[in-house]
Amino acid sequence: MALQESLAKFKKQQEKCQTTLSSIAAKAGSSKPTVPQKFTPAVPTKPTSAVKFSNDTERLQHINSIRKAPVGAQIKRVIDLLLETRQAFTPEQINDACYVDTKANKAVFDSLRNNLKVSYDGKRFSYKSKHDLKDKSQLLVLVRKFPEGTAVIDLKDSYPSVMEDLQALKAAGQVWLLSNFDSQEDIAYPNDPRVPIKVDHDLKQYFREIELPRDMLDIEKDLQRNGMKPATNTALRRALAENHVCGSKPKPKKKKKQEISKRTKLTNAHLPELFQSLKDADSSK
Repeated sequence: MALQESLAKFKKQQEKCQTTLSSIAAKAGSSKPTVPQKFTPAVPTKPTSAVKFSNDTERLQHINSIRKAPVGAQIKRVIDLLLETRQAFTPEQINDACYVDTKANKAVFDSLRNNLKVSYDGKRFSYKSKHDLKDKSQLLVLVRKFPEGTAVIDLKDSYPSVMEDLQALKAAGQVWLLSNFDSQEDIAYPNDPRVPIKVDHDLKQYFREIELPRDMLDIEKDLQRNGMKPATNTALRRALAENHVCGSKPKPKKKKKQEISKRTKLTNAHLPELFQSLKDADSSK
């Protein structure tokens, strides 16, 4: 009996402890500790800057303006690229380099493929000059091939340093650069070193002392007298100039003589002789 009473008391003590722990846990969950707030001073905000277009937006606008340009302007842009670089470009490379989309624009592609200054091998576009030259030696061979002369304008786009090489050949005495009488453009003539000509000083002096006629008509007559055809026709040119001057003068218009009638306002009444014809006409009626 004593043992049972001891067990009953132990159970009651356990239940009491369990009740106490449950009440403590409930109070701890319902009441949260308050954390003191720290004071933070207000930080002034920076003014927002104006919104600007990004570089990518500007680039897209630039590309759009190029692709909306006329076909001729896009062709020129591609040809300038090919001329400056002297490299072969695929349509994709052209698009990356100068923003001309030859694949999307059929008119640009066809015009570029058929252009005289462009060579197309089926994959790449490249610049095509009139004369396929690479260096100064090939330039000299070409000039010597045409003793009648080669227009410098047809040589300018052969390769980047062609004009410097042409001046070097001139300084070395291997070519002559003379201006054309009609177009005032330089013509390159070969100077054949195999036939050097030496002229005596006396002959040069005699040539310089010859006095030419002052009138071009006399010079042309002397050339014809010696069996040479003049390059000019001064007589025809002067006749055309005189006809142009005479035909450009306007003919003076004849002023119609104004007769006095009854409707004419008489302002010179103190000169009666001016109105004698009017009085005679009235009297005859």
